[in-house]
Amino acid sequence: MIRVLVVEDEIPAQITLKKLIDKCCPDSRIVMTLTSVRSTIKWLEENPDGADVIFMDVELSDGICFEIFESVDITANVIITTAYDNYAVNAFKVHSLDYLLKPIVEEELARAWERCRERIEAKNTPNIEALLDIVSRAGGSQSKEFKKRFIVKAGDKIVIIPVDEIAYCYSEDKSTYAVVRNGARRLLDYSLDTVQEMLDPKLFFRISRSCIVSINAIENISKHLGTRLKLQLNPKADDDVVVSRSRTSDFLEWLDSN
Repeated sequence: MIRVLVVEDEIPAQITLKKLIDKCCPDSRIVMTLTSVRSTIKWLEENPDGADVIFMDVELSDGICFEIFESVDITANVIITTAYDNYAVNAFKVHSLDYLLKPIVEEELARAWERCRERIEAKNTPNIEALLDIVSRAGGSQSKEFKKRFIVKAGDKIVIIPVDEIAYCYSEDKSTYAVVRNGARRLLDYSLDTVQEMLDPKLFFRISRSCIVSINAIENISKHLGTRLKLQLNPKADDDVVVSRSRTSDFLEWLDSN
């Protein structure tokens, strides 16, 4: 069964949505219903893998649902449900799978659910090419070449950034930046996903959807909001640098292996 979290603050809307889910999504199981930004953040922090799909209203009892994405790293498929059409851009920015306007039409809900099912099945299906690559690398028959330097524009100049000078990379407003050891910030011509593929995973780790850090830049690690971790980097970042809860275990293993 596909686990569903419903985030909706109006009781009549909750009842209507649950009836629609029961009718259009027969392989679903509603695991929790929440009504506020705060309660949703708390539940997701305590149950990072507790839902496969989240039906999320925009205007909740204590704020806007997009505040949730700023506090927790959501790995579930999100379907935005709202009576307003002016939040579509925000929904796109948080990578929601679909945007359903109230009153929700059964056919549209069914199509959104099918997209969720396809994505979940694809995620759970072993990637044969990836498995072959792992076997090949384990046998020593293939050695991937990682990026050694980036070439970027800085005004009228062309700047060479050696990868071993990079402290961390982050994405902001659809742009990707590299921060080097002297504190300079350079705009890269790649998405953060692409940069991650270019960097040696022994030296760099993606701690969240928006940040990759170098092991050489980490000065201190402290606990933050339960099991999450807060990093102190050199050079110091403008905002808190936090390892998302879903990646904490892999992060600790990464540290231990280096």
